[in-house]
Amino acid sequence: MNDNKFPLKELSINGVFNSNEGITYEIPIYQRNYAWEKDEITALVRDVWDAYKKKKDAYHIGTLVSFDKGDKTFEVIDGQQRLTTLFLLLKALKLEVRNKMTYRARTRSIRTLEMIGKDEGLTSNELEAGIVAGYNYVKQAIDEIVEDSEKERLVKYLLDNVRIVHYNVPKDVDLNHYFEVMNSRGEQLEKHEIVKAKLMNELDDERDKSKFAAIWDACSEMNVYIQTKSGVKTYFEDNLKDLKYYDKSFDDLPEVNDSEPKTSILRELINSSETLIIKNVGDGDDSKNSMFQPIIDFPNFLLIVLKITRMGEGNFNPNAFVLDDKELINEFDKAMLAISGVDFAKRFCYNLLHIRYLLDNYVVHHTDAEETTDDNPWKLQCWQVEGKSRYPKNLSEGKQQDKLVQLLSMFEVSFAARQRKNYLFYVLYHLSKNKDIAEYCVFLENLAKKYFCDIYMDSGCLNEINTPKPGSFDQVIIKSGNIDLNILNPNISSNSFNTIYGDGSKMTKGIPLFVFNYIDFQIWKRYAENMAGEKLKELSEERKAFFRKFGCSDFGLDVFKQFYFSRTRRSLEHYYPQANITAGITEDQINCFGNFAMIGSEANSSGSNWNPHTKLDHYLDSSNKIRQVSVASLKFRIMMQVCSDNFGNRKKDDEWTFDDIKTHQELMLNILFDQ
Repeated sequence: MNDNKFPLKELSINGVFNSNEGITYEIPIYQRNYAWEKDEITALVRDVWDAYKKKKDAYHIGTLVSFDKGDKTFEVIDGQQRLTTLFLLLKALKLEVRNKMTYRARTRSIRTLEMIGKDEGLTSNELEAGIVAGYNYVKQAIDEIVEDSEKERLVKYLLDNVRIVHYNVPKDVDLNHYFEVMNSRGEQLEKHEIVKAKLMNELDDERDKSKFAAIWDACSEMNVYIQTKSGVKTYFEDNLKDLKYYDKSFDDLPEVNDSEPKTSILRELINSSETLIIKNVGDGDDSKNSMFQPIIDFPNFLLIVLKITRMGEGNFNPNAFVLDDKELINEFDKAMLAISGVDFAKRFCYNLLHIRYLLDNYVVHHTDAEETTDDNPWKLQCWQVEGKSRYPKNLSEGKQQDKLVQLLSMFEVSFAARQRKNYLFYVLYHLSKNKDIAEYCVFLENLAKKYFCDIYMDSGCLNEINTPKPGSFDQVIIKSGNIDLNILNPNISSNSFNTIYGDGSKMTKGIPLFVFNYIDFQIWKRYAENMAGEKLKELSEERKAFFRKFGCSDFGLDVFKQFYFSRTRRSLEHYYPQANITAGITEDQINCFGNFAMIGSEANSSGSNWNPHTKLDHYLDSSNKIRQVSVASLKFRIMMQVCSDNFGNRKKDDEWTFDDIKTHQELMLNILFDQ
């Protein structure tokens, strides 16, 4: 047998999980625990949904590599995160799974997989939190993406048309040798590498190719400021703070003196037997001191740059352009058909450098530090040089800087998935035309208001679970090739909100994450404009009036001062828990805006079934058994203070009733609509 070739077959998802052989997939001890987060899980569900809506005969979801241990047991070598997510998806859809998934020597994980699908008991501390969180994210993704009327047909498509390639390493093969063979093959050609090759192939001049390669390679590393990359430093002012060649073109950029570009002919690139390595051009020492966590990956950033590049074309339809890297090659092919190849390649490359500079210096990024209550990890800073010092400096100052950070991080937390970042396209498109900081701040606040008023408060833009329909953002915001933030729906009110999202009189169809983030921003804004910097005593009339607007007593201003949009806040919390429904309160009543708040998954998994006062004791516990950043929602903090105010004045377990929920909802809506 040739050890370089191993049996493989294409299996449907039904074939993977419901074969007649009674297979067991075993996750070995050397594999890490299940670690997929909401973004990866949502992306998988959305990919399957998109393939179903496009009626693709087959949708290939990846590979599964396993080792035949005998006795119909297969040790999962590669693909366990995707395999586990598919298992959770089938369980969330209440589908049969005859084949078994298990872990080797991990009792907690084994027990968790056995409990998945039963739903009750999933809050136990004896279960693996990562798997439970993944299961909840799968259910949430289904609710947000899949239309109820299509669910049955989607299930059939998932089982029969979604395919996975299964590499089954025979049991007589030396597993160590297998790993050596796989490693020697290198990674497959990435889509963005194919795009690079196609664009460079349009350039005839070798100097242009070198310039193109230097810019592309510098931009491909998304976790450092572009100004620190030595291959493109000459394109910036001496202090590196500003791009030297504004309103110029690719031909205006100086030549580079770096080594020859990588292979530019697509055919040669694909047929090359060498392992492909993306080499960054001449990294300088600055790179080590300027790293951050990017909010978007390179392929999806390329799509944003491409869309900005095409906005000036008369026949370009931005509403039909999808910001999803699955369409990367297709969108570039369409662009190259519409525009002369060499002109397009040059224009795109110049925009790539320009927009990347704007992304790094005018949009927030996240530090590598662990989130705490003491320091906002979202930074909005420009890279610059002063004498011998090289450091990032805040884009603006004072209240304007604070507002910019809060608005940008609010958008990012609301739309964390690296695909379909419409807000980031609007922001970068605006900045490409106007970098004035004051006007930028106004633009961001108007964009947030536009989102709320004309998308989230327009039932025509929402599907049956109140999630914006595909294309809703561009249809509302882009008019005649420009961004239009004039409000189309000025007469919305609390009654309008209750009609769409419910007031407890009937079950809500769903309330999107953006709505909760927007109300927290509006609450913070009231603090920033009226209380920040003011040294007001607790009993002052100004502070009493400030907290009276929220319907609670004074709980201090530090919570507002320390507030930021934590990336941990991904779970929707019922303050009055579903598990405690009694004759005095109904399921419809607790499923309304007044009883909901965003909360970290860490806190949610610990206390989702606690009664309101018990949550108060745990969530505000100064011992930090539950990190305060996990409950860092201003709306939620107000709800807890109302409960605290009622404690001692009412009988036990009546500290948070439906009357409190209704009153809280009314007050929050007054803030949203400035009533």
